Amino acid sequence: MHLVDILVKNATLVTMAPDMPVIEPGAVAVAQDRIAAAGPQQAVLLEYKAAKVIDAKGGIVMPGLVNTHTHAAMSLFRGLADDLPLMTWLEEHIFPAEAELTQDMVYRSTLLACAEMIKSGTTTFCDMYLFEDAVAQAAKQAGLRAVVGEVIYDFASPSYGPVEKGLEYTSALIDKWRRDPLITIAVEPHSPYLCSPDLLQKLKAIADENQAPMVIHLSESQHEVAQIQDKFGKTPPEHLADLGILGPRLIADHCVALTENDITLLKQYDVKVAHNPESNMKLASGIAPIPALLSRGVTVGVGTDGCASNNNLDLFQEMDTLAKLHKVQTLDPTVLDARTVVKMATLDGACVLGLDACIGSLEPGKKADLIIVDVDQPHLVPMYNVYSHLVYTVSGHDVVTAIVNGRILMQDRQLLSLHEEAVMRDVNKIAIKIIKKETE
Repeated sequence: MHLVDILVKNATLVTMAPDMPVIEPGAVAVAQDRIAAAGPQQAVLLEYKAAKVIDAKGGIVMPGLVNTHTHAAMSLFRGLADDLPLMTWLEEHIFPAEAELTQDMVYRSTLLACAEMIKSGTTTFCDMYLFEDAVAQAAKQAGLRAVVGEVIYDFASPSYGPVEKGLEYTSALIDKWRRDPLITIAVEPHSPYLCSPDLLQKLKAIADENQAPMVIHLSESQHEVAQIQDKFGKTPPEHLADLGILGPRLIADHCVALTENDITLLKQYDVKVAHNPESNMKLASGIAPIPALLSRGVTVGVGTDGCASNNNLDLFQEMDTLAKLHKVQTLDPTVLDARTVVKMATLDGACVLGLDACIGSLEPGKKADLIIVDVDQPHLVPMYNVYSHLVYTVSGHDVVTAIVNGRILMQDRQLLSLHEEAVMRDVNKIAIKIIKKETE
């Protein structure tokens, strides 16, 4: 009998391991920050005991969800400027509001996003925004796993000032967080239309030197594609290929407006894609060709984008939208079946972020990042197929427990790593000032 820190029992265990077994009843043993065992309950309980035992009560125990693209601190701008075209939304509302941001505002808004993510089942997120050291600090305090990077563009930033300082800021972030167990630093040019070829190549050099992920908005709309074609005579992926930017550590956000050759390039260079269906729908950017990307073997994860363009961080809701959107767009009900979509939000999402060796599935040796979904509710009865439930029926509100890196962040819907009321109160105080500025 081995002593571990946590035992989760009486579970419908959705492992997302390579053969993707569902085990019922199943159990998970957690030793420090790792999974010691995940399998049939009888076998696990015979081998392990723990001071802390969590009874899943027949609920679904699965890997925590992986949000492959968001702007966490934009929870501050939730509902600020809705029902507008992308460029109008950005240039007339979001960019002016962001110009007033401070590190403290970003920190407190990110804490709010972390609370929302924990309570809706996300245990890892990839962030692109301003004052990203504050984002890393907030994620660390909340206990979430995060890939974060300072957004870099050709003009001055309210965070670091002139663009040259942005390069220094990114390198300093990498050095500061290099050995952290939860935080990974990425190099993050905003997009091909806001970053010159020279800037893109300088950032690629920093990423290569540090073997760091690189994150970029890519082909988010036809408007963006037209801009790059007018300027360089190429599509955005073709432009990046010519600059030597495409590669296996590049995470391309959105990828809505792609040609056949673009898809070929993404596959050829093993670029990873973060799909954000609800944001793309709300901003009328279009529908990304996800079935085509998957059929060509491109790895695709799921993202929510920021709360100013979604307007929530609920990845269960995102999965439901994703699956249905592509069925109606292709007029094929078999496209993106539920099991595939769950994999996109877990193991494939981990692969997009370069973290699949340590998260994304419940397997011995991997980090202990897992959630429990309460299925003892009218809207979840009966359950014939667990993957179907997870995509089409479950919402973030059904998540009752979240564990990251072996630490319990939420149990029985109670946040343990954050003071929920204080976090919301702080953001509401900041929002009053933003409203006043918008109406001036």
